[in-house]
Amino acid sequence: MSPISEVTSAQKPRLSIAQIINMSMGFLGIQMAFGLQNSNASRILANFGADVHQLSWFWLVAPITGLIVQPIIGHMGDNTWGAMGRRKPYFLIGAILCALGLVFLPNSASVTHFFTANVLLLAVAFLTLMDASVNISMEPFRALVGDMLPKEQGTVGFSVQTILIGIGAVIGSSLPAILTSMGVSNIAAAGFVPLNVIYSFYVGAAILLAAILYTIATTKEYTPAELAAFSGEDHHAEAKASFSDMFKDFANIPANMKKLGIVQFFSWFALFSMWVFTTSAIATHHFGLQPDDTHSAAFNKAGDFVGSLFGWYNFFAIPFAFVLIPLAAKIGKKQTHALALASGGLGLISLFFIKDTSLLWISMLGIGFAWASILAMPYAMLIESIPQRKMGIYMGIFNFFIVIPQIINGLIGGPIVSKLFHSHAIYYLVAAGVLMLIGAVYVLFIKLSDK
Repeated sequence: MSPISEVTSAQKPRLSIAQIINMSMGFLGIQMAFGLQNSNASRILANFGADVHQLSWFWLVAPITGLIVQPIIGHMGDNTWGAMGRRKPYFLIGAILCALGLVFLPNSASVTHFFTANVLLLAVAFLTLMDASVNISMEPFRALVGDMLPKEQGTVGFSVQTILIGIGAVIGSSLPAILTSMGVSNIAAAGFVPLNVIYSFYVGAAILLAAILYTIATTKEYTPAELAAFSGEDHHAEAKASFSDMFKDFANIPANMKKLGIVQFFSWFALFSMWVFTTSAIATHHFGLQPDDTHSAAFNKAGDFVGSLFGWYNFFAIPFAFVLIPLAAKIGKKQTHALALASGGLGLISLFFIKDTSLLWISMLGIGFAWASILAMPYAMLIESIPQRKMGIYMGIFNFFIVIPQIINGLIGGPIVSKLFHSHAIYYLVAAGVLMLIGAVYVLFIKLSDK
């Protein structure tokens, strides 16, 4: 059923929670793939022979592909319309390609039996396929909230996405440990990936495809004419868009978007540090392993434990996503985001001080609060400043402020950990926590229409 049968005013109808869930369900599958990657990519690359100081370089694949792919997909989505709609074709294409990456990445060593290739480089190639396809799907989901919801429902829309993201990430991050508890081996020969990880990626591929297809089947987008009517524009009067318009849009980004970008820089620099180096940090600081131990049973046990930890922060993000809506209404969006980032910063720093691994869920509590807010509040603040017809391209450009700090971190993180911290990554996580605290302070200086 179409969300409206006839456009009678310039005001978008409010959608029900069920409709918002339907249009966001694909994000559950995307984040399950993302959760599998975040909690297992460093481990997989280490299994294939990568040293700790190289990990951040390999992780550059994700932000670089996002930097290129998301603005292009956003621009294309803003200016095309077909039988499936505006955003949905990209959901489907991205899901199919990502599923292929999920299947092949942990099997890179086996693939080399069919043709001569360096297993580490082949793994990076499959990681690139995953990252590019995730970005193809992810950007349209962000833009779809702006397309479908009135601005006053923006916080609700992005919070629902955060809840589904949390559920998908909890499942994805926890799958290897769950399978291990069911008797699937978490140990493999040197140069290979354990079966519990491989099977987890297969499950992730299946759920990703099912979730994307559900959103495609249950959601019908507004037509370009309907969107133009909502924004009070003449749909037929607008000039035909060209590829070069992306550069003009970048030059004219709203002032608040730039300020939010600075907050995003600190936030995502910290998150990238956590995703890349937590396995090494926990293995050395809490399990007492040497930095060059990347194949032992103890290292793989640490890898399973980090997957569970990542599952915990994503689990905690789910109830916090419910809290964001009334909290933002009471104290304001930026104050809510500042509080969440401060909690995340303290959570990262506490990883150093909490030596008992059974208590590290406390660290994940603060990180979960920050993660919930990072996935929702910046976008809820952003859509107040974005023109309706530019929703896709500006969401894509906003991604620059997510990927650039990751690229910088990817270039400098490994050498810093190796040379300055002598391959003990826990100190880099403490530094990441300090940066998140700085972001919490800066967001308070952004002027918004709410409190």
